[in-house]
Amino acid sequence: MAPRVLIADELSPAAVAIFKDRGIEVDVKTGLSKDQLLEIIDQYDGLAVRSATKPNKDVIAKATKLKVIGRAGIGVDNVDIPAATAAGIVVMNTPFGNSITTAEHAIALMFAVARQLPAADLSTQAGKWEKNRFMGVELFGKTLGLIGAGNIGSIVADRALGLKMKVVAYDPFLSADRAVEIGVEKVELDQLLARADFITLHTPLTDKTRNILSKEALAKTKKGVIIVNCARGGLVDEAALREFLDSGHVGGAGFDVFVEEPAKANVLFGANNFVATPHLGASTNEAQENVALQVAEQMSDYLLTGAVTNALNSPSVSAEDAPKLKPFLSLAENLGAFAGQMVDAGLKSIEIAYEGEIAKLNVKPLTAAALAGVLRPALEDVNMVSAPAVAKERGVKVQEIRQETSPTYDSMIRITVVTEAGSRAFAGSVIGGLPRVVEVKGMDLDAPFAPAMLYVNNLDKPGFIGRLGGLLAEANINIATFNLGRVQAGDDAIALVGVDQSPSAALLEQIKGLPHVKEVRSLAF
Repeated sequence: MAPRVLIADELSPAAVAIFKDRGIEVDVKTGLSKDQLLEIIDQYDGLAVRSATKPNKDVIAKATKLKVIGRAGIGVDNVDIPAATAAGIVVMNTPFGNSITTAEHAIALMFAVARQLPAADLSTQAGKWEKNRFMGVELFGKTLGLIGAGNIGSIVADRALGLKMKVVAYDPFLSADRAVEIGVEKVELDQLLARADFITLHTPLTDKTRNILSKEALAKTKKGVIIVNCARGGLVDEAALREFLDSGHVGGAGFDVFVEEPAKANVLFGANNFVATPHLGASTNEAQENVALQVAEQMSDYLLTGAVTNALNSPSVSAEDAPKLKPFLSLAENLGAFAGQMVDAGLKSIEIAYEGEIAKLNVKPLTAAALAGVLRPALEDVNMVSAPAVAKERGVKVQEIRQETSPTYDSMIRITVVTEAGSRAFAGSVIGGLPRVVEVKGMDLDAPFAPAMLYVNNLDKPGFIGRLGGLLAEANINIATFNLGRVQAGDDAIALVGVDQSPSAALLEQIKGLPHVKEVRSLAF
């Protein structure tokens, strides 16, 4: 029996034709209520959506035949990915289909703000002819500061260079070679703030990027700077930006995204030289066509051949290798996440070494899982399928090493990340069917992964463990596991502590203040 797909949001006729041409039955039923969707979802193998339809846990619970959900676009906030994963449903998106459109919208907003076009249009059409009121600024010869230089940011850089602007970029994952390739100067954030005449943001919203343009950061910008955000609401402190717009320190701003959407009211509305659009970054005919065609191709491939492209919750693994690789996939991703959460400086290269029996298997899915783990703390949308492309795009060199013997374990994975500040290595193995950390900074230990963990690097001195335990107890944080490694007595040591509650920033500062502590980090897995 041919697979059957429900298209629940508007897709182009060409996308519908792709399904039909490949022998897949298609029903187009848009505008369904939740109850209507619940009544019919058990009839389908695939569900294609944009943002209106919301396959939540209730829908997924009823979707007994569903194998794949395809999102025509990047964001998957409307899809309950954990519920889909638990039900064995692959969730796909189309992360690159609207890159040019979003980049062009950022350029359009730069021009609109620089020349005060919306206000000038309203004034002129009201018959005022206020020619002397609207004094603009040129883009020619100005410095554009990119916060984020990935796929969209690099396209913006290319267009800005064509306008004869100078482009500087802040992106911890941008290598020096990639910066040269795309024609930008790589700088630190404070340098960008001090030099940029225009700032555009092109980064996902993560814990590290939330309010990256905070009140303190905005105070470091040049007087008259113009700020454009077509990426994610929450990257800029909106209330602080309003203050700087009102004072005239920020010369203007153009926003396509807001902390709360739909943005029916916002602190920025009504500010002088502020231009707003209703999340139009992907709203062109070309972009909508591209993502629709891509999702149709991807879903068809999966339903007919099992091929997985741009999956957010499933690696590409053959049926033969799956049972052997399953515990190592978890190890690779968790070990990568450990490494990624320890990276602060610009990432230059990642080396993944496979030792022992695991080196004899197809390790490509493991490498993809490890890369996703390394990159995800900074790039939230990255997945096991897109991670290799994202690393390549940012000029991060990736090397696989295989060694079919291991001196200590039957199989071991070692991840070494090289940054502009140096290198760090992390090793892990599967013991008793569970992934464990077995080496950090050259120190042996045996620690299981936990959802919340505390990493402490210190000098091995008497009394440290007691003081650390005391601080955790005072903060009402329960210790689940406590594992230690050291070079030798009195020398370098580490503690990996599994905790039942994530430590606060204030507690981390207290731990940093303990004698002999070198480094403290809160980790999440």
